[in-house]
Amino acid sequence: MKKVNPFKEERAVKVDGTYKSLKELSLKPYNKDTASPYTKVRAILMNGTEFESNWFLHQFSRHCNNNDLRREVAAVRRHEQQQQKMISSLKPIDESNLETTISYEQLAVDLTAILAKHVKDENVKNALNFALLEDFDHLYRYANLLESEQGRSAKDITGKYTEIMPGRPTIAEHRHPYDSINKFVCNLSADLFTKLTTNIITAAEQQTMNYYMNVGNLHPTEEGRKLYSEIAMIEEQHVSEYGSLLDTNCTWLEGWVMHEYTECYLYYSCFEDESDSEIKKLYERFYLEECGHLQKAAQLLEKYEGKTWQCLFPCGGDFPELLKFGENINYIREVLERTVCLTKKEECYETVGKLGEKSNYKKYNNQVCKNGKDEPAHCVIEDHIKKFGDDYRYQVSEHPIAELRDRKHDNIEVGRC
Repeated sequence: MKKVNPFKEERAVKVDGTYKSLKELSLKPYNKDTASPYTKVRAILMNGTEFESNWFLHQFSRHCNNNDLRREVAAVRRHEQQQQKMISSLKPIDESNLETTISYEQLAVDLTAILAKHVKDENVKNALNFALLEDFDHLYRYANLLESEQGRSAKDITGKYTEIMPGRPTIAEHRHPYDSINKFVCNLSADLFTKLTTNIITAAEQQTMNYYMNVGNLHPTEEGRKLYSEIAMIEEQHVSEYGSLLDTNCTWLEGWVMHEYTECYLYYSCFEDESDSEIKKLYERFYLEECGHLQKAAQLLEKYEGKTWQCLFPCGGDFPELLKFGENINYIREVLERTVCLTKKEECYETVGKLGEKSNYKKYNNQVCKNGKDEPAHCVIEDHIKKFGDDYRYQVSEHPIAELRDRKHDNIEVGRC
């Protein structure tokens, strides 16, 4: 892999005077039937990355008392807003929110697995593997709803790269808020890929949570509205878990530099990985714009805090191994076999069977899921079974967990009792 350093990118686009016209904000969407599943996934990832950047910069401005600096933040944020509008316009009008949801969950599954396979920090790896099985289960629930309501097979959207079958059952995922906090990563000692991982996965999960919060009540059926509402609550837990990994000692300017570096890394990764030639050009263009943002943020870090970007990137700022999407079937099966019965106990992980009835997990789960048979994620599967005779799945071989192999009954005990 050739060395790429966005701090030294000579083609970087300057912030001033490069705003786009309103006409430029709407792009030609991808074709939902012919586009690669990972073209859709990358668009969702970058939409979420832009959303995170925008809200970080809004929060930065609201916690800053220097109007000159706030004007600099506002100038870059306007660029980020325009980029977000263009990425968002790639979604075609004829793609239903539920079809898009399948791609959201495929992103959650494959992105989490890819990061978990490569990250070195065991604390971060455990957090990724833990939530991986839950997003994997969400994909299964939405896939059943998709076939029941729209008569479409989810594997036609995921392209058979990702299995669709039960993970840790959604009913088992409802945990006490105290258990959603992890140990944070220290940026001074962590390797660059670990720091990138915490930023990438937090933004991606936050985008999923926000999407479900905003489209859930627009779903045309009560069953679907309830499913979105339930899974959005689990995504809130995931955002809390991943967000708590971020270094709490960063200043706002240090955090800004890290956000811009993450965007540079992701756009360059997407540029290298994208198969659609027009979208590929877009990612290259946005990479160069983000290099301009990064270099501006680095200048402001030095101006206002007297720190060079090298202080944050002691290894020099070259990109680590790029993010490349692909199937992770064997890895996910292995994680399922090892960890399906784990739950959180504050910062630690514990087999659910070892917890007492007075544990935070048991008390909260029993309170939220008073009658498991009425839980929306469970009802979606049971309704599909009534309609078709069995649940919807796409699996390359037998499910690795014996209790989750029955296709005529949805298990609500695994990982919970």
